[in-house]
Amino acid sequence: MSLTIPTRPSTAVLLTVADIAARSSSRNTLRQTWSQTMSMAWRATKRMRRNPEQFFDVTIQPILFTAMFAYIFGGAISGDVKSYLPLMVPGILAQTVLTTCMATGVQLREDMDKGVFDRFKSLPIARIAPLAGPMVADLLRYTIAATLTFAMSIVVMGYRPGGGVLGVTGAIVLAVFTGWCLAWAFTFLGTIAKSAQAVQGFSMLILFPLTFLSNAFVPVGTLPDGLRQFVKVNPVSHLVSAARDLANNGEVTAQVGYTILASLVVIAIFAPLSVRSYKRHL
Repeated sequence: MSLTIPTRPSTAVLLTVADIAARSSSRNTLRQTWSQTMSMAWRATKRMRRNPEQFFDVTIQPILFTAMFAYIFGGAISGDVKSYLPLMVPGILAQTVLTTCMATGVQLREDMDKGVFDRFKSLPIARIAPLAGPMVADLLRYTIAATLTFAMSIVVMGYRPGGGVLGVTGAIVLAVFTGWCLAWAFTFLGTIAKSAQAVQGFSMLILFPLTFLSNAFVPVGTLPDGLRQFVKVNPVSHLVSAARDLANNGEVTAQVGYTILASLVVIAIFAPLSVRSYKRHL
């Protein structure tokens, strides 16, 4: 059985019963949700290609920060730049990926303010797809930032990670996964904030203290007692320590497990909150 629906005097769209049922269904299967999320990811990727300035932060920041921190703090902390690299590079890796994921919430808020998401109201798609799709596309940005961090330190500055290719790859994968999980928190901020500027301000207020009040750039033993205790429980410190163990020694330590567990907790909390908050705007 089929139904012909006229759209213009000269054209018509032929819909089968299955098509009508699919469009009127209130729920999507897991396969449909995955397909819709990938479609949204492809849309976000095409947007990146048309707006190459979105790659400026992930291409310039790793190079700039790696050189700046190494030459400013290397002599003061480790005696020379080369000795500082095993301590600093995993810290720069964590900082670069985590600060990059702030853009997720900012871009989401900009799209909502422009009315882009209003177009999705009438579409029979899973509510998580418009949120998760751009985040899947952002994995490309995280990977570029993480890879450039190691490329700059190895090729230009002489860093020689003891963990070899597998250790460096493991550190990159862990950092990218952690950044993707944390991006859900910034996605939630994007759905509740009044403007993109507010999202960016709140994100920096949260992330910058966590990044700099960690073991990313200085040995924990040099810190005051009170600050040292905070640094030890800081999730960013676990990520940095895990990246160091992987890149410098090729070891999968308990820090890797702590980092993955904390990342999964962030998803479990903020993914449902983001979807619920997004639904309220529809």
